[in-house]
Amino acid sequence: MAQVAGGAGNRRFRLILREGGVAREMGGESTALGVSIVDRVFTEALDGSASDIHIQPERDRTRIRFRIDGVMHQIGYFPNEHVASVLARIKLAAGMHIDERRVPQDGRIDMEYADRRFSARISALPSLNGEKVVIRLLDPASVHIDIGTLGMPEEVMKRWLNVIETPYGMIVVTGPTGSGKTSTLYASINRLDRQRRNIVTVEDPIEYEFQDNITQVQVTEKMGFPRVMRSFLRQDPDVMMVGEMRDPESLSIGVQASLTGHLVLTTLHTNNAVETLGRMLDMGGEPYLIASTVRCVLAQRLVRVVCKECREPYEPTADEVLALGLPLSAARDRTFYHGRGCKACRETGYKGRIGVFELLMNSPTLKQLITQRASALEMHRAARAQGFRTMMEDGLQKVLAGITTPSEVIHAVYTTALHEGDDLNDGSDGDDFAETTDDAATEPV
Repeated sequence: MAQVAGGAGNRRFRLILREGGVAREMGGESTALGVSIVDRVFTEALDGSASDIHIQPERDRTRIRFRIDGVMHQIGYFPNEHVASVLARIKLAAGMHIDERRVPQDGRIDMEYADRRFSARISALPSLNGEKVVIRLLDPASVHIDIGTLGMPEEVMKRWLNVIETPYGMIVVTGPTGSGKTSTLYASINRLDRQRRNIVTVEDPIEYEFQDNITQVQVTEKMGFPRVMRSFLRQDPDVMMVGEMRDPESLSIGVQASLTGHLVLTTLHTNNAVETLGRMLDMGGEPYLIASTVRCVLAQRLVRVVCKECREPYEPTADEVLALGLPLSAARDRTFYHGRGCKACRETGYKGRIGVFELLMNSPTLKQLITQRASALEMHRAARAQGFRTMMEDGLQKVLAGITTPSEVIHAVYTTALHEGDDLNDGSDGDDFAETTDDAATEPV
């Protein structure tokens, strides 16, 4: 689509306005150019499984970009003379001020497409050439995601399912923005007994709505994470999901809650599982409290999946093989796959994403190291002695299984491996790895 300035709107697509508890279709002539552009942008984004739409003003035109499988794609553009009508329709649907162009605004849109309901989170930001609008598309079906589809290795999933059933303690999921942490927490909550347990969540923002027996609270300027968390403790909760531990006060309340018989699920932004413990100490957490409350830390990244329509064997470079931690001698007997590029994957060679994980279970040895404020390297060595497997190793298994490519894993995880240094292969050399790797993993999926 070189240009997005024509074509009739797709009438299967409807923007929904909710006023006074009543939902109705948003008006607008399908022949109006602003209506047509908005409808077409949304329908193409939904058809292409985009997670975000970027409407970016430039000096002589406005560009449309989609984020698909974590990567930005140039989709098209329209003349700046149509910007006013396009933004007016989006803002009106999102409940934003149409005539306000000097300050950032946020809103939310409901829509229907192909007999399914979707919603979107809207952010408008004044820039040099006009307002840039970013739209995060939200599929309510994502809240029902099954934990078995996330890509956890069997042993990791078995331990994870056991630990989320514990009656109290703190469970931490870590990773950068866009690494799938929220999906993991939602999938985990779906496995909990919502009939006999009181589950509450505080999120910024609430991306997906649970249908029953879960209280969800949106963070605002007046109601930050600490204030909502303190209020939660007076609401007789069994399980608290905290969207992010952003400050020492939130961490302190979460630790106290886990000490007093509550299960706390939360996220942090760190490079890997081991560094999370040090980060909590740096945030002011008392070592003995962190040691006694943290049940486990799950670190994750998302990597793109090789397109099944155009997958074919290929030979990775020596640098890619070595960066994965696989000796060149072991790689010669392995088959690697990548996508040639086809219409189904927009010529990228990838379609969909899957997680790579590492799960750090707390243990008496780790608890002792935490109370001693041991270095991340010491804790990493202790974890390795207990059988801890890194994200890089999980990524390597997915490469050998034909699920993804070396470049994807390296791009997502390699900086973490650099932090871990040569300690990745404690106790084994490359030849041992080549012998003990499960042969079944080499079969393409």
